Amino acid sequence: MDRKTIIPIAAAEPELVSMYQAEAKIYPRAVSGWFATWRWTMVWLTQLIFYGLPWLSWNGRPLMLFDLDARRFHVLGLTLFPQDFIYLTALLVLSALALFFFTAVAGRLWCGYACPQTVYTEIFMWLERRIEGDRQARMRLDKQPWGANKLLRKGGKHLAWIALSLFTGFSFVGYFTPVRTLAHEFMTFTVGPWELFWVLFYGAATYGNAGWMREQVCKYMCPYARFQSALIDRDSMVIAYDNIRGEPRGSRKRGADARALGQGDCVDCTLCVQVCPTGIDIRNGLQNECIGCAACIDACNQVMDKVGSPRGLIRYATENGVAQRLTRGQMLRRVLRPRVLIYGTLLLVIGGVFVASVALRPPFQVDVVKDRASLGRQLDDGRVENTYSVHVLNRDVAARRFTLSASGLPGLQAELKAPLAVPGADRATATVHLSAPPEGSGDYRGRAHPVQIELKREDGRVVSAKASFYVPR
Repeated sequence: MDRKTIIPIAAAEPELVSMYQAEAKIYPRAVSGWFATWRWTMVWLTQLIFYGLPWLSWNGRPLMLFDLDARRFHVLGLTLFPQDFIYLTALLVLSALALFFFTAVAGRLWCGYACPQTVYTEIFMWLERRIEGDRQARMRLDKQPWGANKLLRKGGKHLAWIALSLFTGFSFVGYFTPVRTLAHEFMTFTVGPWELFWVLFYGAATYGNAGWMREQVCKYMCPYARFQSALIDRDSMVIAYDNIRGEPRGSRKRGADARALGQGDCVDCTLCVQVCPTGIDIRNGLQNECIGCAACIDACNQVMDKVGSPRGLIRYATENGVAQRLTRGQMLRRVLRPRVLIYGTLLLVIGGVFVASVALRPPFQVDVVKDRASLGRQLDDGRVENTYSVHVLNRDVAARRFTLSASGLPGLQAELKAPLAVPGADRATATVHLSAPPEGSGDYRGRAHPVQIELKREDGRVVSAKASFYVPR
């Protein structure tokens, strides 16, 4: 009988395969230049506004305060109420249209220069460079084993980040609680739980987004990177690498003729990649990770100056401009295309309507609510009386006094014991009795008749409100 050979098969150990690849840490290099100066100008401007507005006052009131408890919102000298919510809607529409307009013209200008994520990341990276050093120094520090030097530098950096984050959270809450009151509460340890929570929450969000997540927010969390492709076209000004001029890449000595060597102007120094806060290579074309900060333009221009080549290998240009070798003037003339004109027209029209509505907004508002408990009653002298609650909203910062009158029926009289006084930026309610003589109301028995209630301010401004006067049978 044949004997069969049995070969044992050893079971292989299961291999754990991770479906997530950790992102390589990006070490952006410091860069100086024309666009870097503009970026830091926007950092200073936005932060002076953000940190400074809560401390400013106007006519004895905060210049910017969203008082949720009192339901009053002080915005640059204006006092708005929940009834003015339409203005917030208009501002959001204007912001969206402005984003569409500027993106269609010149790409991600908002992301590169004014977005809070970009601004705070820039500040945090500046602190990081001051404490840990520039790119190479930070890379060496991360590779070193933990010791006193590394602990001191890392700890100092995070302490600076935390201090700035907490101050940012404090300033944010200062837009909802008077900032001087909030500062006094912190110094006396009497701060309320909600104020403390939001200071810590906003501070933690700033610390996490600008200190740790950085480019991950722009690449994966922000939706703008995803829909920007629907807003730009081949005639939008974007950051572009001139591959016709730059290729083929290759290093060379200073002053050498690139064309004689069969090379393009790009020396393949990779500085454009090293200064990029999102770690992309702009030479591979426009990518949705590009935030339009123009750091690569500054870095490349410095290299071009050193090797004796003209600037602009990486520059603001259009795809058509680079492909068709258009001049800057030719590219700018193509800016006025249909989508830009549509966005610009809508922006001007809605912006004009918004400004006009705010400027022409009446200084006070009157609402009349009829007393439902008694539609109408007959007085002893035969007159018919109706009762109303009159609500007056004074939008001025100064207190105002109002007198009341009524019209709409023959002999109609309004009874208000004294002129109604309404504090500045506040509301007041008064009970008003309207009465009509029997000879003037006899034709309206059993039905309601429209009347007008008018409130007159001491300066002569009049606002009227509609009401109904019911005459019993």
